Amino acid sequence: MKIALLSYSTKPRGGVVHTLHLAEALAALGEDVTVWTLGRGGDTGFFRPVSPAVRLRIVPFSDSVSGPADETVGRRVVRSIATLRDAFDPAPYDIVHAQDCISANAVGRCVRTVHHIDHFTTPELAACHERAIVEPYAHVCVSAAVAGELRAGWALTAEVIPNGVAYERFATTEPTARAVWRSRLGRYILTVGGIEPRKGSLDLLEAYALLRADHPGVRLVIAGGETLFDYRDYRARWEVRAAELHVEPIVLGPVPDDELPALVAAANAFAFPSLKEGFGLAAMEALAAGVPLVVRDLPVLREVFGPAAHFAATPAQLATALGHTLTVDDPARRAAGRELAAAHTWVEAARRHLALYRSLH
Repeated sequence: MKIALLSYSTKPRGGVVHTLHLAEALAALGEDVTVWTLGRGGDTGFFRPVSPAVRLRIVPFSDSVSGPADETVGRRVVRSIATLRDAFDPAPYDIVHAQDCISANAVGRCVRTVHHIDHFTTPELAACHERAIVEPYAHVCVSAAVAGELRAGWALTAEVIPNGVAYERFATTEPTARAVWRSRLGRYILTVGGIEPRKGSLDLLEAYALLRADHPGVRLVIAGGETLFDYRDYRARWEVRAAELHVEPIVLGPVPDDELPALVAAANAFAFPSLKEGFGLAAMEALAAGVPLVVRDLPVLREVFGPAAHFAATPAQLATALGHTLTVDDPARRAAGRELAAAHTWVEAARRHLALYRSLH
C-alpha cells in the first residue's frame, strides 16, 4: 500500500516519535511509506536519522521568530494548516493518516490517530481540534481510555492500537554512557516533556520540595520541552515557585536523541505526573530501562502501566512514592516493568495498523 503519515513538526515530541517509529515498522513490512511534516525553524530533517526505506517530505515553515512578531499561537496553527495543505497532494496514496489536529485539518479526508483529547479556549484552536475529530472517516487511539473519551464526547468508535516501544534501545544502554550522566548529575529523578501545564510541572516542583526533606542530595532533572504552544507564563510561574521553595531543578531542555537512553537509564526514578495523557511513551521507555516509575493516578495510566508503576494523585503522594523508590529496591516491580515494555513492539503496532488500513481500502 502507498501510505502517507502526517505530523506537524520535526522536533522530538511524543506524536512525532510515534509517527517515525510507525513509519519505519510499516516500511519494514514492505509497505510504501511517506512521512509528511512541517520543517519548523529551518529544519530540513527530523531530530533523528530515519530509515532510508521511509520517504520524507518536509515542507518549509517559518516560525514566528522570523515571521510576524505579534503572531499568536492560534494564528500560527492556522498558518501551519494552510502551509501543509498547499504542499500535500493526497492523490498518490491509498491511505492518508494524520497524527495530530494540524495535519488532519490540512489533508481533509483521512484516518486520524487521537493521541489524547485537548480542551482549548481560543477560537482557532478549538475549531481546529473539533474538525480534526469529526471530519476523519476512521480513528485510532493508543489507549482504551482515550477511545472511551472519543465515544462519550462524539459518539465515535476508534480502533485501539497501543504504542510500541524501542525496547532494546533503552534496555541495553552502555554502562559508560550511564556513568557519564551520573557523574554529571549525581542521584536524580528524571522527567521528560519539559515545563508545561499538561505535564503537571508545578505539582512535580511541589513534590520535589517535600522530597528533599528526607533526600536532600537527590536532584530533579527535566528534559525535553519542544512544543508549538506558548507556555512562557506558566514557565515564569514555575520559576517563581521554585525560588519560593528554595529548589533548583536542572532543566536540560531537548537532549540529543542518541544521549537520551543513557540519561533515562541512569536515573534513580522517573516521574510522570501528567494531568492528561494518551499512553505515556516516555514513561514506558523508562520501564524498558529498568527505572522505577511514579505516575499520576489517571485511568489511562492505570490501564497502560498497571502493577509496573507507583501511582500518586497529589504532590504529597508523589513525594512519598518517589521517596519509596529511592529507598526500597523492588526487583519484582522492575522486572514487571521491563516485561510490560518489551511486550509493546512497533512491529505489532504496524501490523495492526496495516490490518486497519486494508479493512478501509
